[in-house]
Amino acid sequence: MAQVAENVQAESDDGTSLLGSIINDIVYSPLNLILLSVCIYLMYKLFFSKKADDTPSSPPIPRLPPMKKRDMTIEDLRKYDGTNEEGRVCIAVNGKIFDVTKGKHFYGPGGPYAAFAGRDASRGLATFSVEVANEGYDDLSDLNSMQMDSVREWEIQFQEKYHYVGRLLKPNEEPTDYSDEEDASQDQSTQSPTQSSKKDE
Repeated sequence: MAQVAENVQAESDDGTSLLGSIINDIVYSPLNLILLSVCIYLMYKLFFSKKADDTPSSPPIPRLPPMKKRDMTIEDLRKYDGTNEEGRVCIAVNGKIFDVTKGKHFYGPGGPYAAFAGRDASRGLATFSVEVANEGYDDLSDLNSMQMDSVREWEIQFQEKYHYVGRLLKPNEEPTDYSDEEDASQDQSTQSPTQSSKKDE
C-alpha cells in the first residue's frame, strides 16, 4: 500500500513538473510570448468582433420605383447626380442612360465613382479614368477600337445590372415618345389571362 501511495505521488509530481515546464517555456521564450499574444488577439477578434459587425453601420437605402422610360439631354441627366430630393443616380454609357441608384454607394455622392453620376461616363470607362473631361455631349469619335470595345463591354454590364431609362440625346435631337410602349405593357399586365388568350386567337 505504501508503494501505491509513492507511485501516485510520483505521477502527480510529473504532472506538476510538466505543467511547470510548459509555463517556463512560454514565459522565458520571447518567440513563444509573441505567438501566445497573437493567438489571444485572434481569438478575441474571432469571437468578440462579430457582435460589432452585426449592427448595421448605416440605414438601408429605400428602394425607389423604376424610372419611367424617357430620353434625356446632358442637362436633364445632370439632375440625377444623387443630390436631388429623391437621391436618384443615373449614368449614361455609350448613348444609353441607366438608373444606377441601387449602386449609389459606388456612384452617389462620396462614392468612388461619384464623378460619373449625372453624366456620360463612356469616356471615363474607356480610358479607365474617373475624371470627367467633357461637360457637353461627347460623340466618342476620337476613341480607338480597343477603347470602344471597352465601352461596349461596360454597356453590356450596365444593361445586365441596372434599369435602362432611355437614350442620351445628341444636341437638337428629338426624344422618343415611350408612353405608347408603357401603356401597352400596362394594358397587358392588367388583362386577365383569358382575355389575352382570346386576343391571340
